[in-house]
Amino acid sequence: MALLEMQGISKRYGGVRALQEANLVIEAGRIHAVLGENGAGKSTLIKIMAGVVAPDEGRMLLDGQPVSFASPAAANAAGIVCIFQELSLIPDLPVADNILISNPPRRFGLIDRRAQRRLAEEALARAGAPDIHPLALVKDLPLSRRQMVEIAKALARRPRILILDEATSALTAADVTRIYAVLKRLRAEGLALIYISHRMHEIAELADECTVFCNGRSVASYAAGTKSDQEVVELMIGREYSGQFPARGARPAPGAVPRLELRHLQWGERLRDISLRLHAGEVIGLGGLDGQGQRELLLALFGVLRGTSGELLIDGRPVTITGPDVAKRADIGMALIPEDRKTEGLMLPMSVRDNLSFAALGRLSRAGIVDRAAERAAVEQVMRALAVRSDGTDPAAGSLSGGNQQKLVIGKWLLMAPRIILLNDPTRGIDVGTKQEIYQLLHRLAEEGAAILFYSTDYDELIGCCDRVLVMVEGAIGSELVGTEITERALIASALNLGNGAGADAPARHTAEEPA
Repeated sequence: MALLEMQGISKRYGGVRALQEANLVIEAGRIHAVLGENGAGKSTLIKIMAGVVAPDEGRMLLDGQPVSFASPAAANAAGIVCIFQELSLIPDLPVADNILISNPPRRFGLIDRRAQRRLAEEALARAGAPDIHPLALVKDLPLSRRQMVEIAKALARRPRILILDEATSALTAADVTRIYAVLKRLRAEGLALIYISHRMHEIAELADECTVFCNGRSVASYAAGTKSDQEVVELMIGREYSGQFPARGARPAPGAVPRLELRHLQWGERLRDISLRLHAGEVIGLGGLDGQGQRELLLALFGVLRGTSGELLIDGRPVTITGPDVAKRADIGMALIPEDRKTEGLMLPMSVRDNLSFAALGRLSRAGIVDRAAERAAVEQVMRALAVRSDGTDPAAGSLSGGNQQKLVIGKWLLMAPRIILLNDPTRGIDVGTKQEIYQLLHRLAEEGAAILFYSTDYDELIGCCDRVLVMVEGAIGSELVGTEITERALIASALNLGNGAGADAPARHTAEEPA
């Protein structure tokens, strides 16, 4: 008997069909991967399992008995716990409070702080993160460590069925390795795990069974390893798959003067003597292990950090960027696609239209009054160009799938016609079809003359998209890889500061292009 079974599940949101007669069978002691593009229905399915929303049609069986959950608390009580892609932590509370917030240990009617800390330490150890202090404030932790706290919080509830929605998308490589070991141990203990990921190598490493969703339907279920990656991707996108990275078109010839030039940037110990040149039509990648200063470099260029030193030139002209309002000025034309679309890129309760037009309101206004006709035309043009899936422009941005939300983050800056684009891991947690659309967009923008600085934690993206890669080590640019030198071996060796990372045939350059 299956532990959990979904039969003929359908769900609509207004005019949008999220699920149609979807089926899923989950067994104990197995890892079941759920695959599909953003918007394919995966998130709606797990929200139904977790008691967040109710289905319009169909039924759910637990241990062979029909069940329905009126709330997440009811699902938790039945042993179903979900780790959503959007973190549910309270930043101003300590780690221990977050882990046991729904059921803290009590003594004489008060929270037993000593027992709470002990239970939090046990949950963190079970999640493979014993190094996180239970009394640390969540807001002081980097995103990857917050994700580990979220996993510990779920395990503290002792689930029978654990649902992981892109649980590794924000993790460092070291944390991902630990999570692999944790999940395999939980499987051996008899838990049923539902694993949602767009990273095919993770599916190959972990999954026992797979179910593919496309346009709200479950289109195939199969034993892991019985289909090739290309077959799986074709099932997910509903069409023939022509390859992950599109061919590059003709780019503008590099001018004598770089679009952006940085000389000797310094910010405490996090950024150390960074110099680089970025020409119009060029895509430069930022590589290296996570946390080596890549995000800080992008924030410094966009004017977010305070206390930086060094010189920045735009088209050969020295400029001082004191904030994002200066960075996006027409004479500079800089745009930043941030790391976390939920908290840094979008205003989730506000409409699709408001999110897309917000950055460009100055250009869409006359005498301080927004030209609604111009706004509507510009927003609709961007939505068509990026193929944003939404029931018009009025729904809240938070109601869209992750991939479509990411398109909004990019689209709002396209309205500004940026000349310099800074990208901070822009494809984290989105599906292969949307990734390919974003890669095509980056190539098109470069062909039109935009200068692009691109940080990614995915080596394949750096190899497939970039003309050069600057590998950062401890806040400095340790080496530069160009063209055919950009290989996985070279990127890893350079990130580990092993010297000749590019191999015998193509030695790596050990400093970025220095200004004259």
